[in-house]
Amino acid sequence: MNRRFASRRRRGFTLIEVLLVLVILVLLASMSVPLYQSYQRQANFKAAKSQIGLFETAIEGFQLNIGSYPTTEQGLGALLGPPADLPNPAKWEGPYLKGNEIPLDPWGTPYQYRFPGDRNPTGYDLWSLGPDRTDGTEDDVGNW
Repeated sequence: MNRRFASRRRRGFTLIEVLLVLVILVLLASMSVPLYQSYQRQANFKAAKSQIGLFETAIEGFQLNIGSYPTTEQGLGALLGPPADLPNPAKWEGPYLKGNEIPLDPWGTPYQYRFPGDRNPTGYDLWSLGPDRTDGTEDDVGNW
């Protein structure tokens, strides 16, 4: 009878063993979440820089055809459809971007555009407000 009782005792895990495994899993998760968040933050900044690079290519195409950069008022929308105030609309050969709308930055806010630029007085400023969604802070991502 001792053999049957001993084999019954070893069939499952003890409460201490289960709790120990749970503690180890919680410790592993608590170490990996900050690492994941760091990678996600870096990926968002790289995505914003990449998107700004694509906008720059489209803006340069607009400038080559029209002879000037889009005005601040025309904004990035001038890359999708001809602005109403173009002196010679026949020169517009867009759309210069794929899709039907200007994509948002990785943090869900519109990209900012200004011509002439404050940081690029002979060109244009193009930037994302960054994760804090506030203009003029050090986490802004731009073409400067």
